[in-house]
Amino acid sequence: MKEEFTLPQANLSYIPNFLQPDIAEKVFHTLYSQTNWIQELIKIFGKEMMQPRLTHLFGEKSYTYSNITMNPDPFPETLQLLREKLENFTNNRFNVCLANLYRDGQDSMGWHSDDEKGLGINPVIASISLGGARMFHLQHKTKKELKQKFVLAPGSLLIMAGETQHFWKHQLPKTKKQVTPRINLTFRQIIG
Repeated sequence: MKEEFTLPQANLSYIPNFLQPDIAEKVFHTLYSQTNWIQELIKIFGKEMMQPRLTHLFGEKSYTYSNITMNPDPFPETLQLLREKLENFTNNRFNVCLANLYRDGQDSMGWHSDDEKGLGINPVIASISLGGARMFHLQHKTKKELKQKFVLAPGSLLIMAGETQHFWKHQLPKTKKQVTPRINLTFRQIIG
């Protein structure tokens, strides 16, 4: 089942059951235990702080965002198989996967757009959720009353394409609810 969102100046698709539950759980445990997770120092509004999540980059190209340049490790077999499934499903090519580990409800991702120059003009961001479910928020950049929020379930796929990154920002907010660890795999194509 595929859900399309009718938001102006956005192209979003949500597939809640992209991965079967047993496969999603196996991939989560493999990546959780076998990835060399790191916590980067970032600068936000002139203030340095540790990112409120752990990350790791896999793929074929370096990726720079928020003044952080990450150098990738090769795709492990688990991610290579996911990449092939995604490429067949979306008819897009992806050469990197930024993996994010949210350890608990205090780990988060603030408001942002995936609009780095290296992603091209209308990037396709394919995001697979594993582990615990978390709330996801979208807001239009200029028409602040335009908002959308929904839960990203384990095994789900969210595709943001077209003009979405030009006109919308998104976040994964902190929560005081008890949540289990979550891994988010964001596949993208770095150009140049």
